[in-house]
Amino acid sequence: MDPIYIETYRQGGLARKIEESRRVVSNCFFCERRCGVDRTAGEIGNCLSGVRASVSSAGPHHGEEACLRGVSGSGTIFFAGCGIGCVFCQNHGISAGEEAGIDAGPGELAELMLNLQQLGCHNINFVTPTHAARTILEALPVAIEGGLKIPLVYNTGGYDTPETLALFDGLVDIYMPDFKFWSQDTAACYLDAPDYPATIRRNLLIMHRQTGDLLIDDRSIAMRGLLVRHLVMPGLAEETRSICGWIAENISTETAVNVMFQYHPSHRVGFGRFRNIDRRLTMEEMHAAKESAAAARLTRLL
Repeated sequence: MDPIYIETYRQGGLARKIEESRRVVSNCFFCERRCGVDRTAGEIGNCLSGVRASVSSAGPHHGEEACLRGVSGSGTIFFAGCGIGCVFCQNHGISAGEEAGIDAGPGELAELMLNLQQLGCHNINFVTPTHAARTILEALPVAIEGGLKIPLVYNTGGYDTPETLALFDGLVDIYMPDFKFWSQDTAACYLDAPDYPATIRRNLLIMHRQTGDLLIDDRSIAMRGLLVRHLVMPGLAEETRSICGWIAENISTETAVNVMFQYHPSHRVGFGRFRNIDRRLTMEEMHAAKESAAAARLTRLL
């Protein structure tokens, strides 16, 4: 199965998407913050990013889901900055601008992608790609002409606008969004984004419409489709139950879902702040999350 972006490039669709992304970045609405800054004029958005992408690191990653990492790793490219700003972010050094990334234009990003393919990576895994959309799109023709032919993974916090997802329609092979919270109040508290739950529900439907359920090849490697991550949080069992139920009912019981248990207090959590989540999960909470997924009849838990 050829990656979907190759045909889109051949048909001229990629060139049109690049032009649209250049328009967006001058009045930015890649994420639902819709801050409207002109990044081409040097303005910095809520994501802490200017016009060029900032890459924190790139290399084979052996800690991703088995269907992504395989034996040779997932070719991760971590972009610095983030438009969501979770108070508990476990990558806050990268997302909150605490660690400087390296400016990367289309040529540099294309070279990173081709190097990862040469290392044998099974895919190119763009981590926190939303605000880097323009550079990613501009890099793709260079990478394709250089021989890129492995799937693209869009590894997102899920706060993308529909316009951004439309830009990646026909380009992204695998969508991997987080589904963090179900309720407006919880999202307002921990993300300062009460519209997040409605946004991610809308976006999951768009992503599934574009790519369908996750397809796995005979090597047990993901080739196309939707893979949803849900980080279980302390004291929020009802959120997990609602999320699992909604996915099963509104997308598919065949949706690939990774119910994750590695939460630990980080970033702005602690020292008296956000006390409700200032602890690790209990065994009872992990068991309850597994029961919620089972009760929803989700059959593809990773």
